[in-house]
Amino acid sequence: MESNAHSIYGPGLRGTSKYAGVNFTEDMAGEYIGTFMICSLAHQDPHYHREPNRSILRRIFHAVVQVVWTQSDTGRPLFNYANVVGSMATTAVGYTFVPGQAQQGWGTTSEQLALAFASSPSGNLVTEFVPDIASHINLHVVIFQRILNMVATEEGGTTVP
Repeated sequence: MESNAHSIYGPGLRGTSKYAGVNFTEDMAGEYIGTFMICSLAHQDPHYHREPNRSILRRIFHAVVQVVWTQSDTGRPLFNYANVVGSMATTAVGYTFVPGQAQQGWGTTSEQLALAFASSPSGNLVTEFVPDIASHINLHVVIFQRILNMVATEEGGTTVP
């Protein structure tokens, strides 16, 4: 971006600032549409709900399905309007108001949406499994181990495994 004189935002710091502003605005529009507006209208709970007491396969299935199927404010199963419609609306806003993107066409837009839906389960999987992994790691031991390794390396010794 800094060295590309042909960027739609322009070269240098000014172009980089415009690009950062556009990305921030797109993110904020997505959060407003997907997390607030659609969830409020559909009475949908926008949070991912973990299932820590289920089998690993059931939890993986739950993380993947939650992209299109979630729960309402009352806990009943519900189509995930916030993710599906919100992603489409956010992409449409981005392609409508961001310079240069409107020239890319519907093919690029659909590819971007498909990529967004394909990568959505990754965040759910992190939310589902990282707390379990973290509960098995003693953070104090890891920090102490790193300090020992730094001291041993500085003194010319070997690191502790």
